[in-house]
Formats: sequence, C-alpha cells, structure tokens
Amino acid sequence: MEFNNILFELEDNIATITFNRPKVLNAMNMETALELANAIAACKENEKIKVIILTGAGDKAFVAGADINEFRNKKPSEIMKFTEAGHSALRIMETMGKPTIAAVNGYALGGGVEISMACDVRFASETARFGQPEILLGLIPGWGGTQRLARLIGIGRAKEFIISGEQIPAQRAYEMGLVNRIFPAEQLMNEARKFAQKLAGLPSFAIKMAQYAINYGYDLPLDNANSLEIQCMSQCFSTQDLEEGVAAFLEKRKPHFIGK
Repeated sequence: MEFNNILFELEDNIATITFNRPKVLNAMNMETALELANAIAACKENEKIKVIILTGAGDKAFVAGADINEFRNKKPSEIMKFTEAGHSALRIMETMGKPTIAAVNGYALGGGVEISMACDVRFASETARFGQPEILLGLIPGWGGTQRLARLIGIGRAKEFIISGEQIPAQRAYEMGLVNRIFPAEQLMNEARKFAQKLAGLPSFAIKMAQYAINYGYDLPLDNANSLEIQCMSQCFSTQDLEEGVAAFLEKRKPHFIGK
C-alpha cells in the first residue's frame, strides 16, 4: 500500500506503520488519520499479518499531537469528523484481535499518547516524552485520552495529567504504568521487533481470545467478566494450536503453532 503521510512495511508477518511527517514532528491531520484507519483495516483483513508495530519517523517524535495549523477556524462539525475518524481507527486497532506495539521514539503528545494507549503494549525510548497538552489550548483530549488514560493509570493521576497539560519523561510514564518498558533510543525498534517476533510465533487465536476477554470484561461486574473468560478459554479447545501446545508440553519439545 502507498500513503502520503505514513510508511507501511510488512516483513515476517509483522506490519510496521510509521507516521512520516517529521518536519511537523509527525503531527496528525485529517489525511493522516484516514490513512491510519485504512492501514489498520488492511492489517485486520490480512491473515498473513500477526503483529503490528507503530512508530514515528525521525528521532524526535512518535506523534506530537494534532497539526494545529490545519484546525484553525474549523467549525465544531468539521472537528467532529476528525475526532470520529480517530476514535474509529483506534477502536478497530484495539479490538481487531492482533497484538499492537507502540514504539514511542520521542514526543507522544495529544493524539500521539492516545494512539499509544490504544495499543496493547507501549515501549519507549529513554528520550520519549508524554503529555495531553490540549487544556493549554482550551481543549480536552479528543481521541480517547479522557477514557483510556484513567483506565491505565487511575483516575486521580489521569486528572492531574490532563488538567495540568504537563509533559512527563519516559521514566515517569513507566512508573505510572503508562509505559511497559524503556530502552535506549538506538535499541527501541530492535526490541520492539524482537517482541513482535515472539508474539507472531504464539497461537494467534489464543491471543485474540485473551485480548477479547480483557477488552470486553474490564467494565463488567466480576461474575459476568468471569463468565466471558470461561467462554473465551473454552473456544481455544477448538483449535489445532491447542492440540499442538498440549502435545509439545507432554513430549517436552518446542511447539510449532500454525495459527489455526
């Protein structure tokens, strides 16, 4: 696929989506949001793709928020289209049943941190910085920041993060639970790919069921969430990968999963 504002690469069942507007720190505009949505939809439909990595071009930014120049003097109805496009793309990414890794290589501000939060796992370089600075412009987050952030780091910290508009370094993001792992900048993509390769070799249906149980059980009462887990776990017994995993365990050998 060819895009104007992102790079799309596929190698060894791993798709890499790179936000490619380095002159504006990979800031988001409507065209980029629609390209992201199309790339994610393609990843969902392509059975060869097992894992998706998202990162930013250059060494300064993952995504440094929205392209403010594009949104000056816009009407509420026009901005709503942009926010709806972002929400749609991120929700598809979050629920498509394939693991996603955000390799945050610099500034992740506004929509950038919101994109990372919709991923399953967030790796960051030591130089990365995170923030929801919308309040400093008289706005609030518009791509799920008011919702996903509280679920990840707790409502108290999320409120402080959002209403202050302050930026935090990668180490603080790690301590808060916003980031899973931190690496030196030169190691970030190698580590992200290494982890992606590991996930690509695991039983894909079981990963999908785990994601489903977590995503849709989180807000349910515990009894209902446990019932959902039972259903998802039971479905795994319909796969050849389950048979292979059990056989390999009993035969004390490495399993060979085929994704079926």
